[in-house]
Amino acid sequence: MATGMMLFALFFGAGNLIFPAALGQQAGQSLWPAIWGFLITGVGLPLLGVLALGLSRAQGLQDLASRVHPWFGVLFTVALYLTIGPLFALPRTGSVAFEIGLSPWLPQQGRKLWEIGSLALFFAIALWLALSPGKLVGRIGKVLTPLLLLAMALLIASTFVAPMGPPAAAQAAYQAQPFVKGFLAGYDTMDALASLVFGMLVLMSVHQAGIREPAQVMRATFAAGLVAALLLAVVYVCIARMGATSLAQLGLLDNGAKVLSGVAMHYYGAWGAVLLGVMVFLACVTTAVGLLAACAAYFNHLWPILNYRALVLLFALVSFAIASLGLGAILSAAVPVLVFLYPLTIVLIVLAMGQALLGWGTVVWRWAMGATVLSALLHALHSAKWLPAALADGLARYVPGQEAGMGWMVFAAAGLALGLLHWQATGRKPMQLA
Repeated sequence: MATGMMLFALFFGAGNLIFPAALGQQAGQSLWPAIWGFLITGVGLPLLGVLALGLSRAQGLQDLASRVHPWFGVLFTVALYLTIGPLFALPRTGSVAFEIGLSPWLPQQGRKLWEIGSLALFFAIALWLALSPGKLVGRIGKVLTPLLLLAMALLIASTFVAPMGPPAAAQAAYQAQPFVKGFLAGYDTMDALASLVFGMLVLMSVHQAGIREPAQVMRATFAAGLVAALLLAVVYVCIARMGATSLAQLGLLDNGAKVLSGVAMHYYGAWGAVLLGVMVFLACVTTAVGLLAACAAYFNHLWPILNYRALVLLFALVSFAIASLGLGAILSAAVPVLVFLYPLTIVLIVLAMGQALLGWGTVVWRWAMGATVLSALLHALHSAKWLPAALADGLARYVPGQEAGMGWMVFAAAGLALGLLHWQATGRKPMQLA
């Protein structure tokens, strides 16, 4: 149970607060199809990522990704760790903690100094906690997570006892394809990316508990993942519902941080700000601790000459510097990176499960991932407005789902089919695992 609570706390970070709230407001009466899509990428994929890492018998994310090719393993893993680490997810945790917990109460004059000071304090606390990774279960799973759940329960319960109003009509983005829109909105949490990192922390915790037999390890891993997934699903649905019922009182707001602030103020006034500040700080700092520890451990393993404690300090400083640019800048810059990495991550999870259950060979991995890399790169370039208009129009015309951001699935499915045919034609050669 403690490991499952730790995993929930690590997943439940900044994105888990602001994105479901924004989704609820925009989806309105289309909340349920939208939240089902969100739950697939925000809960289902992270659970599968943790399980896939355990089933694969890989020694870590790089070992798993290297089954495509050793160079792919290094490049993909470095890109993923930097994305969920000091470049995007880590700065976002500190920035969201400031934007929701403190910013609404500050005057414009001197606001930047307050922001820098609060970010420095936030990352100093995360730095201290991350310097002792062996105590993560005790500090996060047994102490911070129950406090986080208590703060969440108080705010969510109020929305059930006295709803702010009925859900309004869906906004334009959620009128045509609310399920697809919710599915893509789940990318922003980065939880599927993080699952391939946090999965190793789960396996380490299971081993430290004295569980070594493979079947028992998988049962313990599944149990921890299931605890985290159920908690995440309940919290996501409740926050999204909170957003959907807030429109009558708050009006349509431009981000989830403002939605959460408005809901807390509506129910608790000044005390709402205190409650929300505690809730946001706990959610963000627990995620920051896990990301700092995981990123430092990986780069220490990749380049042993780099000291773990020095890496934790370096990543905390870089995250602090980027967070000072502001939440809007971080969220905007992350979009092209996420639409590139997320399809690769999803396909990697599918390949790991397929290899463990069906024995897929190396050629299957290379065909499927090669096609996915190509399509995801094109989508990322289009998202960044770097793709020539003629090529973008051609893809939208001939690739099903391209305009909705799902065209990569066609490429991935085609690559997987070609890989399976190639594998069959070459005698179903099994993958040689170390």
